[in-house]
Amino acid sequence: MTQPNRFNITIIGERINPGFKSVKTLFENEDIAGIQALAVRQAEGGAAYLDVNIGPRALNDAEFMAHVVRAIQQAVTVPLCFDFPSPQVQEICLKTYDQERAGGRLPMVNSITEARWEAMDLYRLRPFKVVVMASERMEDGVARGNKTADEIAGTAKRIARRLVREYGMTLDDIYIDMSVSAVIADTEGLNRSTIEAIGRIGADPELKGLHMMGGLTNIGQQLPPKAADGSDLKLGLENAFLTLTVPLGFDTILGTPWRDYHPLAEDNYVFAAYRHFLTQTGSNALRAVRKFYRA
Repeated sequence: MTQPNRFNITIIGERINPGFKSVKTLFENEDIAGIQALAVRQAEGGAAYLDVNIGPRALNDAEFMAHVVRAIQQAVTVPLCFDFPSPQVQEICLKTYDQERAGGRLPMVNSITEARWEAMDLYRLRPFKVVVMASERMEDGVARGNKTADEIAGTAKRIARRLVREYGMTLDDIYIDMSVSAVIADTEGLNRSTIEAIGRIGADPELKGLHMMGGLTNIGQQLPPKAADGSDLKLGLENAFLTLTVPLGFDTILGTPWRDYHPLAEDNYVFAAYRHFLTQTGSNALRAVRKFYRA
């Protein structure tokens, strides 16, 4: 059953990805009808874009990659988001994409970083919207991970300025991936830094119109399915993150359209545990994680 999107955020449907076991089987069996049905279900569930990733096969089977893109576009009219680190694969996708079939809407390229900027050369091939990750920066010719709010927000602003200045893109065409971190391994306050960076970017008048997004499923990785109060722990964490960040300007997710995304009340158990977790670092953060699923 489709759930209402009560945050009124943009959802990029994440399901056409072999990271999901059932979808991996679809690709292994070349079940095009099954892939099309999954595309339709996501579109009907409210996805504004469909993320498309067929896995490593895309690197050596361009014909199949193009076939999948055409088949999805035969089934739905929502625009597609191509999710590959390889510029060669992205080029195949962009050349195959039928913009008219998508109502004239641009495709999206996901994900570019300052260290993998060569994919932006494809912008000469055709315009597209772009997802750029703020989780790393180039410093003295070396890619370095961002850990503080200053580093994350600074990278996002530098990227946005460059895309506008050098490519003539509008801020509405730029999506900054804020890299939602798994709480189970976050001993350095990465969740806290990301939320603080979202607040800074959202409050920056120069960046008004820029989109901030993230893959929500990361946040609950390797955690038990149930919270200490018996609720859905992973969904609760996703909603806790959104409850804090949507008011700050976070407006897009890579997620599942039929998930029940909704704001949480202040006294919600998982929301309270998440706010406590955000105040902790090191071993205290690990102890705070256990509070999610242990009474």
